[in-house]
Amino acid sequence: MKDRKFGPKGSRGGTKPFNRPGKSAGRPAWRDRESHLDGPVILYGWHTVTMALANPRRRIRKLTLTENAARRLAEENIETRVAPEIVRPQEIDRLLSPDAVHQGLLAEADPLPSPDIETLEQEGMVLVLDQITDPHNVGAILRSAAAFDVKAIVTTARHSPEATGVLAKAASGALELVPIVTVQNLARALAALNERGFQTVGLDSEGSEDISDVALREPLALVLGAEGKGLRQLTRETCSVVARLDMPGEIKSLNVSNAAVLALYVGASRLGLMKR
Repeated sequence: MKDRKFGPKGSRGGTKPFNRPGKSAGRPAWRDRESHLDGPVILYGWHTVTMALANPRRRIRKLTLTENAARRLAEENIETRVAPEIVRPQEIDRLLSPDAVHQGLLAEADPLPSPDIETLEQEGMVLVLDQITDPHNVGAILRSAAAFDVKAIVTTARHSPEATGVLAKAASGALELVPIVTVQNLARALAALNERGFQTVGLDSEGSEDISDVALREPLALVLGAEGKGLRQLTRETCSVVARLDMPGEIKSLNVSNAAVLALYVGASRLGLMKR
């Protein structure tokens, strides 16, 4: 299969389940999220956990802290909302993958509700992710989406990472700011966006023109394809425009999270969102 614009396939990784510290962390990054929507979300790291604590829509089930983290929360007047369990750092290490940087904070929480695609605001920008499976990439995309005031991210129930663990850490709190709309069929979701007046712009190396030359308008939906594979054929056919990202250097491919932030900057600049 031809390599697409956004670089090599992402690596698969993940964290150990919160209540099963002995299990290997080397499982695939994506699972059937539809069957896990009621399961706990694992959040760790300072920004990730404190943003969740500040979000009234996020129900915290359990909070585990080190003494230093508890002291810092108190010094910064951040309410824990639930009585925390104070443990040594090694206890949190044992519950996560070896490379997890938890900074002494670990929370078990309920997932946030997934809005219906019909409730999306018909203004600004949304992002649509076509089977992007690497949680690091999706987390980075979420962080960029929050920076550009993206109204929502649309993704599929299958072949996408859960909004927990590695993804949440990479998002650095953006999970609490950008709604995630989970759909069963991406092509139908794109058709629904088209019907609601969204300009759906797919990003692909075989796009007919550079995105900078496309007459962009609100509401805008930017569609990103999977690492290595790019957009699926039906996704391409459902988008109103398929555009490419031209770059002057010798390397022509970008990691999908880098492609996302570049496309968001182009979109926000062309729509005048940077001045609002």
